[in-house]
Order: sequence, then C-alpha cells, then structure tokens
Amino acid sequence: MSISFSDESFAEAITTTSALPEDGNEVSLRPRYLNEYVGQAKAKENLEVFIEAAKLRGEPLDHVLLSGPPGLGKTTLASIIANEMSVNMRITSGPTIEKPGDLVALLTNLQPNDILFVDEIHRLNHQVEEILYPAMEDYVIDIIIGKGPSANSIRLNLPKFTLIGATTRSGQLTAPLRDRFGVVLRLELYNVAELQRIVERSAGILGVSIEREGAEEIAKRSRGTPRIANRMLRRVRDFAQVRADGVITREVADAALTRLEVDHMGLDALDRRMLRSIIEFYHGGPVGLETLAATINEEAVTLEDVYEPYLLQQGFLTRTPRGRCVTQKAYAHLNIPFMGQSSLEL
Repeated sequence: MSISFSDESFAEAITTTSALPEDGNEVSLRPRYLNEYVGQAKAKENLEVFIEAAKLRGEPLDHVLLSGPPGLGKTTLASIIANEMSVNMRITSGPTIEKPGDLVALLTNLQPNDILFVDEIHRLNHQVEEILYPAMEDYVIDIIIGKGPSANSIRLNLPKFTLIGATTRSGQLTAPLRDRFGVVLRLELYNVAELQRIVERSAGILGVSIEREGAEEIAKRSRGTPRIANRMLRRVRDFAQVRADGVITREVADAALTRLEVDHMGLDALDRRMLRSIIEFYHGGPVGLETLAATINEEAVTLEDVYEPYLLQQGFLTRTPRGRCVTQKAYAHLNIPFMGQSSLEL
C-alpha cells in the first residue's frame, strides 16, 4: 500500500497541539454538555457541583480559571459551562485586548449572568489586567475621563457575569489575578481509554466506519491530546477511504500513521530528531535548550512548549539545571546501543 502524504513538515504538523486551519471543523466534534464530555473526571465532577449550586441560588457561576497544555479542551469546557448555565458566552483572547478601552467595551456589553471567555489570559496587558480586578470582585469599572487636572474618574456598574480564563502557562499569571478566580481547574493529559472513546464518538459524528482496535491504535499515538486524536482520525479516514474500503481497522490506522511518521508511541519525526541529536552530538546530554534548538534548526519555544512536555512525560527526556538529557528508554526506542550513562546519571 502507498499513500501520497509523506512530507515531513505535514507529519510534524499532525502532532502539534496548536490549532491549525484544518481544525476549523473541530467545533462540530465538541461536546455541548457535561454528560457528553469524556475524561477529566475530577474537574468534571467538581464543576457539576459548582454549576448546580449556582443554578439553585440563581446566581452566575464564580469566575473560573482553566489551565493545562493546549488541545485538552479548555475552550470546549468553557462552552459547556455556558450551555449548562443557559447563558451567552463572549469569546476573546489576551493578546487581542490591546487597550483598556477594548476590555471596557466587552464588559459593558455583557448581559446579566453572561460569560466572558478569555483565552491565553496570561498574555493580558498589565493595564488591561488592572481593570479586571474591580470588575471581578465588585462588578464595577473605573473610567478616567479627560487628562491632567481636569481628569475625572467615573465608576460604572456592570451586570454580574462570569469570567472564564484559559491559560497554558498558569505560572505566568500574576498573583492578584489568579487569586480572584473562585474555581481553579487544571486539565491533565488523557489516557488511552479516554482518547479511544473520543475517537469513537468523533467517528460516529463524521460518519466514519471504525473498529474498536482501530480507534485504540489512533488513541495510543495521540500524545494524550483530543485535538491530535481528532486530527489523526481525519487523516486516517482519508487513507481508509482511498486504500481500505472506508473502514478503519488497526492495520489501516497503523499503516496510515506510520506513513505520517508517527510511531507507536506517538513520536513524530521532530521528536526522534531531537532525541537522536542529543545522543549523537552531545553523548546523551546534558545540552542547553538554545543549543539543541540551533542544532535541529527549530525554535526553542516550540521545543519547550510543544515537544518537550510529552517526551518528559513518557520518560524519554529529563530536564536538569545543566540542560536536557535523554534516558536509556530513548536509546531503546531509537534502536541505538546504550554505550554508558550520561553525565546526569554518573
């Protein structure tokens, strides 16, 4: 069997946790209510209680902070909260709110109990963030009119609303902002069983014939991330329609993902190049992030945010004060003889 898409850049794109243009139809795959939401059991159970309590009191839900790696469903969960509370949701992101006036316009247009969802909230401008403090605590904003000695401060009352902030870097949130969130939920990477259920559900929505073993094979290679699982499902569907009578079996999923250079552990071409470079050029490490990025011609921030977390979680990589080191497991995975311990292990 052969398949046409074997370009390395495409293979790397399929495992990125960032949203891509091809993920535009991801919205149709998103669950709308908590009973449809798969995984994140602890966060979901607590959220059910908070939502029910708020509805019983007839109050808006307390401000919610959602944190965790990209692609795990923070935006989806915010939409679910809005549906469960039967309110409208306004969506924006930290970098797009450039001036305090932009945020004031958003806040003053909210209706009672509405939800304002701010993605990447840790990237808010400091002056913009200052406006959020009284808005979150007392549902008011202070506006300065005029300049110099003639300037006047006007306090505007806001309707009671819920701010939902999403962040991939909770450590970069300022303490005053973080402390104003009453509900803090961290989303964790999904296990294979949860991803398999997500793949089977998405296949049903897309009208794709898939066997249980085929869904499991996709789940195993999805790096614990639903966004990647859905993206892989669409690519394997293409392969199945052209080469395998439209049915996704384990063999079809394995063949398609192997052609896309995603191995049985979910590592793609850049993951393996990253590990191989540390072994071949730096004897297993340690090596600094900037040096490693220059070696493989990739941005350091991309390695740190996209590739390194999964390699660390799977035990292929360790991070030390002196730099990154590969483990014996990485040698075995790449079929490279382990010649001795790295300086980390000596």
